[in-house]
Amino acid sequence: MTHTARVVVLDIEGTTSAAGFVQGDLYDYARPRLLSWISEHADDPAIAAAVAQTRTDGGLGPDADAEAVVGVLHGWMDADVKATPLKTIQGQLWAAGFAAGELRSHFFDDVVPRLRAWHEAGLRLVSFSSGSIASQVPWYRHADAGDLTPLIEDYFDTVKAGSKREASSYDTIASSLGVTGAQILFLTDLPAELDAAAAAGWQVTGVRREGEPNFGADFGSHEVVASFDEVHVVAPEAAAGGIAAGGFGAGGFAAGGGAAGVAGAAGAQA
Repeated sequence: MTHTARVVVLDIEGTTSAAGFVQGDLYDYARPRLLSWISEHADDPAIAAAVAQTRTDGGLGPDADAEAVVGVLHGWMDADVKATPLKTIQGQLWAAGFAAGELRSHFFDDVVPRLRAWHEAGLRLVSFSSGSIASQVPWYRHADAGDLTPLIEDYFDTVKAGSKREASSYDTIASSLGVTGAQILFLTDLPAELDAAAAAGWQVTGVRREGEPNFGADFGSHEVVASFDEVHVVAPEAAAGGIAAGGFGAGGFAAGGGAAGVAGAAGAQA
C-alpha cells in the first residue's frame, strides 16, 4: 500500500530500534547511576519535579529520601512502566552517557536508508516516543550511521504531547505541526498506539519485527509490515506522478525538498 502523506511520525523502541537495546544496555547504564544523579542534581527543576512525582505516584510520603525514590524507579524499570518521571531522569542520564561517548544508539538496518530517502523526497520526519525528548535527541545524534538529527524535524514525548494511547495526543502533534491527521503516517509496533492515532484520523502502519516483544501482538485490521523497506510514502505534490518515496518499485524518489526545519538538541529539549 502506498500512503500519501506530508509527515512520517516514528516510534523508536521496537520500531526503528531494538527494544532489547533500550531495556538492556540503556537500562543497565541508568540503574546504578540513578541515586547519584538525583543527589547531585537536586537543584535541577526537572529532577526536583520528577522526584516529587515519583513520591506521589509511588505511594511514598512527601519527605521520602532518595533511596526510597530510587527503589520506586527500579521497580518501574523492572516492570517496564512508561512513567514520565522515570523517563525524565533516564533521559538526562542517557544524554550524558551519549555525550561522554559511553553509549551508542541502535537502528535496524532497513531504517536509516529509508529515513534518508524520505527526507530527500521532502517528507517531514518526526519522533514520538515515551522516552523523554532529552533522550530522543542524542539517540538520533549518536547512531552508528552518523548524526541523524538533521533528518528529524521535531520530537514529542508524553510531556509535550500526552499519552501515546490517547487520541488527543495525536491531535496535539498534528496541530503543532500545522497539518491534518490525514496528512500524517505513524509507524509503531504497539497496536494500542495505532488505535489511538487512527482515532485521531492519522494513517497508521504497524511494524512487526521478528524477535521484538510485540511480534506476536494482534494488530487487528491495521496494515502491518516487517521492515521499513515495505513502507511506501508519496508526498501530495508527487502523487500525480506516481513517485513513492522509499518505494523502489514505484518509480524512484521524488526530487529535492528537505524537511521543513531542523530541531537541534537545545531547541528540541526546551
